[in-house]
Amino acid sequence: MNVSDPLLQPAEDLDEPRLVTESGVAAGLAALVIPVLRDLNLRLVRVKLSGQDGTTLQIMCERADGTMDVDACETASQALSPVLDVADLVSQAYRLEVSSPGIDRPLVRVSDFVRAIGHEARLELSEPVAGRRRFRCWIEAVTQGEIRINRIDAGADEEAILTLPLPLVSDARLVLTDALIRATLRGAKGKEPLPDDAAPSAKKAATKSKAKPILPSGVQFELRAAKRPERRPSAVLRDASSKSARLKGD
Repeated sequence: MNVSDPLLQPAEDLDEPRLVTESGVAAGLAALVIPVLRDLNLRLVRVKLSGQDGTTLQIMCERADGTMDVDACETASQALSPVLDVADLVSQAYRLEVSSPGIDRPLVRVSDFVRAIGHEARLELSEPVAGRRRFRCWIEAVTQGEIRINRIDAGADEEAILTLPLPLVSDARLVLTDALIRATLRGAKGKEPLPDDAAPSAKKAATKSKAKPILPSGVQFELRAAKRPERRPSAVLRDASSKSARLKGD
């Protein structure tokens, strides 16, 4: 790791502020969610309202060390549901989805960027730097208020190494790679490095298994039609890319 400031070593801090936050209704929902999660020793990663397949309210959260499991998702869902119902900030019926960040996670805190050093990411800025607002890059270093990146998408006449102000980052996410999968597997259980040909099978086992904690795959817990009297919770394992959901045996 190339971290210039020793104070930027990843810390297990539930109260570490987020660099990327919500706006509008999602911001009001985040304000409600944060203290409830804090009481459960969890912290918010992201709140997102989506209109696909009906309205879905996704609350992405984790422990301060970045881990999450099905039981924690279920506990958070049960704690959040009545708070959200009383506040009634979402006017229409919706599905509440509580999930872990997954492997290709959003980067919303300084500690997220520190843990992401050496890995590939996609970044979007609120203002252009070097004439661009979007970058595909490797994260090389984190200093106080800045990150240094090595651009994968740099043209022949463009600088590959750039230093970006962290306050300008409006969206950031890790890119799913074999190296990221192996690093997550090692971090999940303190295992020795996996050989290259072992990563796919380990990834598949994590997707299908019900073992707890569920890592490195993402975790999702749903309350269908949260605004209706009847609620039917179901635990779902998400694949390593965190872009689809499947039940065991699918």
